[in-house]
Order: sequence, then C-alpha cells, then structure tokens
Amino acid sequence: MEPTWLGGRITLFQGDITGLDVDAIVNAANESLLGGGGVDGAIHRAAGPGLLAECRRLGGARTGEVKRTGGHALRARHVLHAVGPVWHGGGRGEPELLASCYRNALALCREHAITSVAFPGISTGVYGYPQEPAARIAVGAVLAGLRGAERPEKVTFCVFSPGALTIYRRVLDELAGPQR
Repeated sequence: MEPTWLGGRITLFQGDITGLDVDAIVNAANESLLGGGGVDGAIHRAAGPGLLAECRRLGGARTGEVKRTGGHALRARHVLHAVGPVWHGGGRGEPELLASCYRNALALCREHAITSVAFPGISTGVYGYPQEPAARIAVGAVLAGLRGAERPEKVTFCVFSPGALTIYRRVLDELAGPQR
C-alpha cells in the first residue's frame, strides 16, 4: 500500500510514471518539448509518435512553463510538460523556476478538471538539481497549491530510486505531517 499524506490527497510511489493510472502525468521536459533522456524519453516512448507530433505544434516552452498535450498511448489522458531549470548552484533563480513548474502544473489541473496527477522529480536527472532541495520545493509548492483547491484531488510523487523515495518520505513527513 502506498503511503499517504493530507488525508490521502498526496501519495508516494516508486516506479515507472508512464504506467500510472492517473488523469495526468508531468513530464520533466526540455525547452523543445520534443523528447530527451530520462523520464522525458520514457514518456515519449510509452506515449508513441502522436505525442511527438502534438509537441511539435506547441513551439517549445520556457523554463518554468508547463504545456499540456494528450496522453496518446499512455493510461493518463494528459501529459503536462514542465521545463525545469538546469542546476547552476542555486544562484540563477533555480528554486523559483522549479517551484513555478509545480504551481503551473497544478493550475493546468484546475483549468482542465484534472483530478489526479503524478509528478516526477523535475530537474533532478540530467539537469542536476540536488534531490533534497528539489523535493522540498516540490512538496512545498504542491502543499501550497492544494490549500483551498478542489483539484487535483490526488497528487502522486513518483520517484525512481530508493534514495529518492527515502528523501521524499522524510520531506513529506516534515512538511505535510506524518504519513498514514
């Protein structure tokens, strides 16, 4: 059973984000939105060529922006493409840009009546953002975004490694209260 926080509104899952049964998954995208490595490449491969074709029509995105596409061959009906910052030590606005990815994704959830969404660790792969501060920003932004909002009803933080799972569990316990 997945651990939960906020009365079940937040869950933590270790595994492949592309197979989750949620309304939307968030893609840790690059500015082109045309696929790449890590979770971005995995989502594009799992979604099929229709996702790439739709992304080509979006014209890219700036760091901190999030754009929505269909889910194509994924279980999720939507993909929210979030362009996170490349880590340069934290002095180039990286924390605010990363937080804006989470805020903007939650705003799209409300705008498009998306009730469940799964987030990867945006910017923590090839973009080099350290896991612990990235998790604190992610959890803090999601908690703030859920306050007083009906949607999304459920947020899943999807991590790939056991180390990331440990970090997210600790941060969620600290910021959202003990898991249930």
